[in-house]
Amino acid sequence: MADEDATQDGRTKDMEAPEPPAHHDEAFAETTHEVVINGTAVRYQATAGRMILKEEEGKKQASFFFVSYARADTTDVSTRPIVFAFNGGPGSSSVWLHLGVLGPRRVLLNDEGLPHPPPGTLVDNEHSILDVADLVFVDPVSTGYSRAIPEEDAKKYHHFTRDIESVSEFIRLYLGRFGRWRSPKFLAGESYGTTRCAGVAGHLFDRHGMTFNGLLLVSAVLNFQTAGFDPDTKTFRRGNDLPYVLFLPTYAATAWHHGKLNDHYQAMSLTELLHEVEEWAARDYALALLEGTALESQTRSQIANRLALYTGLDADYIHRSDLRIEILRFCKELLREERLTVGRLDSRYTGVDRFGTGEAIENDPSLDALMGSYTATLNDYVRRELEYESDLPYEILTSRVQPWNYEDFKNAYVDVSETLRATMARNRFLEVFVASGYFDLATPHFATQYTLNHMGLTKHQHENVTVRYYDAGHMMYVHQPSLSALASDMRAFIAAATG
Repeated sequence: MADEDATQDGRTKDMEAPEPPAHHDEAFAETTHEVVINGTAVRYQATAGRMILKEEEGKKQASFFFVSYARADTTDVSTRPIVFAFNGGPGSSSVWLHLGVLGPRRVLLNDEGLPHPPPGTLVDNEHSILDVADLVFVDPVSTGYSRAIPEEDAKKYHHFTRDIESVSEFIRLYLGRFGRWRSPKFLAGESYGTTRCAGVAGHLFDRHGMTFNGLLLVSAVLNFQTAGFDPDTKTFRRGNDLPYVLFLPTYAATAWHHGKLNDHYQAMSLTELLHEVEEWAARDYALALLEGTALESQTRSQIANRLALYTGLDADYIHRSDLRIEILRFCKELLREERLTVGRLDSRYTGVDRFGTGEAIENDPSLDALMGSYTATLNDYVRRELEYESDLPYEILTSRVQPWNYEDFKNAYVDVSETLRATMARNRFLEVFVASGYFDLATPHFATQYTLNHMGLTKHQHENVTVRYYDAGHMMYVHQPSLSALASDMRAFIAAATG
């Protein structure tokens, strides 16, 4: 006969279930600070914490870590804009937008974006947009301190749709908990975060009827066909020639920056050069690639020679590459004679690889240059200034989310440009701000321009799109003049979008 003190699952009544890990419970740390922005002292409350997402029956699903900043002298939050911000990856925390441009503290870099010696320094961010909007930095599941509950279920969030749904649910929950439903609402995303932005805006409209005043898209990628290079770099035969055309202007900008063009093109301003290259790429170069092997040999030589002029690469190398210059090969080939590579996220940066083996860069020098400073300052900042404690590793940029599940796009490129178009059609007040860096070889400005031009927007919808360009790369805010310009442009955009 069973013991009368035993439960159905075999535990005795006097046995207690083990305490769940601390990150399975909600917790908030609140502190008060002050920062000077545009010459004005802004006092604000910072909240660092974790919010638990639950199913409707109460089962815990995920612990979302966030850091929010709210201006302390706000008397009416219904007129105070709020911006939900996240980065991309997939697998990136929100640290880059947080400590790079939007938040009240930023990582100290020199004017060109190069870090100081380790471990890095955090300073007040006089360019923060906290003077015009409250900020919420969101870490998707498995990034930052955010985790699935139980963690064995993390894989289900490493999914195009589940990611959008979970971030959307966090935003809905936050608006209710902190009384911000009537505030003008914005989303800010960088890189894959712009993909998420479009998805979240569409999902929250469909699911909850929630509308946003604006989207801030930094280094946007909405249609992955624009960046879908052939993974087989030996054959170049998947049939997608679009990236070769759309990356060419950024190749030219990179070669110009490193002084690899001839005297005629080096004497041009960057914008003059890009205007010429963009026109040629969209016409002569695109047509040549379209013809494939039917391209006449004389025309082929003319195209190769023009590519050599624009990219600083050898014409014979371009011939051997079938007129198609793959991104990671370009990064290694441009400065090969100097035994240097150029960055993918920001091609102004250079690094050192082993040459003679392999044709692609081993690592991205532009990411390597920044990672240490952002990692050290973030981990210190959340504990010392925001007074939030956790023994979990703060996942700055993790590969644990790979492979990311794109099953919703089987046999197709990921494309949220139609989602954005449809959301703009249903919410006629939705404004979109697009920021691109001229030296961004991850999400080039010409690719973004192509996407916007192929969304089928009406004249009115085009008027709701603001596009700005900066003399830096993917994270253009690491370049001090671009940081100042970007912050000013964002501030003006938010003011206009709240009307």
